[in-house]
Amino acid sequence: MSATSSSKNRNEELISALMDCGAVRFGDFTLASGKKSKYYIDIKKASSDPATLGLIARQASDIIKDLDVDRAGGVALGGVPLATAVSLETGLPLFLIRKATKEYGTGGRFVGDLEKGDRIILLEDVTTSGGSVMEAISAIREADGVVDMVITVVDREDGAKERLSAVDVILLPLVEAHELLEVEDDS
Repeated sequence: MSATSSSKNRNEELISALMDCGAVRFGDFTLASGKKSKYYIDIKKASSDPATLGLIARQASDIIKDLDVDRAGGVALGGVPLATAVSLETGLPLFLIRKATKEYGTGGRFVGDLEKGDRIILLEDVTTSGGSVMEAISAIREADGVVDMVITVVDREDGAKERLSAVDVILLPLVEAHELLEVEDDS
């Protein structure tokens, strides 16, 4: 089997799992940005389904295994179960980024250790414009960590790839929106 057909089979398997667990719905939706969309992706449904979360972790781990990475990172909330599953699958230490600095207890924006120069692979549930992951990348870089790659379960293909590229970060989607829409068009 060629790499292209292997990749296509992985995409089909993940798309099927996302559809089966109810993570993808079609209709008329208003997104957090206020934009209208004919589909909605709720990866938290996938993250709460052990079989689908395991599949996502295995597919992301297949990408990570050949990379020089020190930690599996996730942005709260959607990236937390993904990064946790990938950490368990790869053995990489877990690193979590809060949306804001915690002002009580020990404080801080991060959960997990970060040494100067540590390479973090970020896991994201859905990317649209890339805004939330850009904030996390900025915080990690300010703390002397390195981020040059983000794996997202679904890229809505609405500018995140280009925006991340502008700050020297590669976005690797497991599934792209057009692939989900092709499935809907076929049904």
